[in-house]
Amino acid sequence: MSIDVGRGTRTTDVRKVDRVVIRFAGDSGDGMQLTGDRFTSEAAAFGNDLATLPNFPAEIRAPQGTLPGVSSFQLHFADYDILTPGDRPDVLVAMNPAALKANIADLPAGGTLIVNTDEFTKRNLTKVGYAANPLEDESLAQYNVHQVAMATITRAALEPTGLSKKDAERAKNMFALGLLSWMYHRATEGTERFLREKFAKNPAIAEANILAFHTGWNYGETTESFAVTYEVAPAKLATGTYRQITGNTALAYGIVAAGQCSKLPVFLGTYPITPASDVLHELAKHKNFGVTTFQAEDEIAGIGAALGAAFGGALGVTSTSGPGIALKSETIGLAVMTEMPLIVLDVQRGGPSTGLPTKTEQADLLQAMFGRNGEAPVPIIAPRSPADCFDAALEATRIALTYRTPVLLLSDGYIANGSEPWMIPNVEDLPDLSVEFATEPNATDGSGEFWPYLRDPETLARPWAVPGTPGLEHRIGGLEKADKTGNISYDPDNHDKMVRLRQAKIDGITVADAEIDDPSGAARVLVLGWGSSYGPIGAACRRVRRLGMDVAHVHLRSLNPFPKNLGEVLARYDKVVIPEMNLGQLAMLIRAKYLVDAVSYTKVAGLPFKAEELQDVLIDFVKGLDA
Repeated sequence: MSIDVGRGTRTTDVRKVDRVVIRFAGDSGDGMQLTGDRFTSEAAAFGNDLATLPNFPAEIRAPQGTLPGVSSFQLHFADYDILTPGDRPDVLVAMNPAALKANIADLPAGGTLIVNTDEFTKRNLTKVGYAANPLEDESLAQYNVHQVAMATITRAALEPTGLSKKDAERAKNMFALGLLSWMYHRATEGTERFLREKFAKNPAIAEANILAFHTGWNYGETTESFAVTYEVAPAKLATGTYRQITGNTALAYGIVAAGQCSKLPVFLGTYPITPASDVLHELAKHKNFGVTTFQAEDEIAGIGAALGAAFGGALGVTSTSGPGIALKSETIGLAVMTEMPLIVLDVQRGGPSTGLPTKTEQADLLQAMFGRNGEAPVPIIAPRSPADCFDAALEATRIALTYRTPVLLLSDGYIANGSEPWMIPNVEDLPDLSVEFATEPNATDGSGEFWPYLRDPETLARPWAVPGTPGLEHRIGGLEKADKTGNISYDPDNHDKMVRLRQAKIDGITVADAEIDDPSGAARVLVLGWGSSYGPIGAACRRVRRLGMDVAHVHLRSLNPFPKNLGEVLARYDKVVIPEMNLGQLAMLIRAKYLVDAVSYTKVAGLPFKAEELQDVLIDFVKGLDA
């Protein structure tokens, strides 16, 4: 690890800490997402466990220096296993008054505040409602404040390069990255290499950014303002090869792996939509693995193409967010009727309608369950973290191929854009998802015909016949099918039978039993969660247990069908609490199916739960039962 980029000789106090939460905040044009991502990459390369929370505006370019234009990136890195990006930052880097005002309430007393003083002009202060400069009064007295003229120092350092003042000032985010890298003894080679690759077509810009990065490092090394640096040791993770990964990238890799494991070509038919677009971007890079990506003119065309590819014998995939699911619902119903395998990725965001495109929510569960006309049951899978998206994609593919059904996979913006270490699996450990296509007639009446709805007695799946296979001509479409033959049928008894068969097929899907995290075995309160609430719930349970209280946690990956043992698990506990980033959708399903008096704790703020708030809720329930 190279860290000898400064020439200073000043001695600083080096403190060893087990965890740190840093938040970079600035205008949406200040490069906070890039800065945070680079620091994250170095933390991952060093071996820390980590979790991130990018938070950016939906507007392409909100007015500069305003509250709606604030973009932030929070990183939690530690020398032990962590579950969340942290409730509150230990260090806040504020690049302008808007960033300070939007984030200062989250910084605890005694926290470190690094402020770019160049942006604290009267005009910028007025934009966000500051009557006086908070750097000049006592309003920030409870924090450890470092005032740094980042833009001025960066411009001065880059003056010899010949860049314009405007272009030089754009590198101030690299100054901030260099300063924080010095504070936490992060390596430098990775960032230098990244900048040279990113700006390979403009080497002068690359070297200017590297110079700004070194200038930030040197500032920390030579200024008297920073008397302490910090060390966070690598985490003790399970043995293996790790890389940093976001949820959307993990989904894409999971789909690529699913294609290889099933020996099927992958076809993604989709339409760009926040926050799911990166799945398309990533899959488009992997044509060498038999992946075809098709950016359609709209959501309906995207899923139509994907379903057509599935009919042709490919692994059909479509990706979207909640608004797109609404548009795709008719074609999902068509996939239910034709009983074709199809993967539907829903990266949820705040709604309804266009809603909050860059904010997270878990509010599409009921839409996934019931958002189609008629009785159209669909399996639902939900990953719990960015890295878990890889396995969830494989599981969704297993179900789709085995049971000949569309499968909805519910990720969300928090998972999609957040990142964590992912242990790269051994290829030989991946599941065998290979498929046997129908190759010959199967009629049981001696007619020599092909019956497309003659079902497998175990899975109730119908055979999958690739178009053009001699002797396997059959009808397909959205009208009700006759049992076995697949002919169009309006017979009432046949319709009743087919509806019940389709439901029985979904009910009979084999999924893993619910696993209980109840270390003492004495808990009376069970926390039931799904999706991205896993981290905050798990962290809250750890906190409660450290206080000497017992609490159990069950997290669901399969939401339709539920695990077979879930009813028995729920019955063991006196109180079931269900935290969700919606108004209680899973709670509604649990109460209806299991007649359990589950208590719903909800949040729809566009941000994930904090472990602290869930801790307080769980303590109240535990104390309430013990009273």
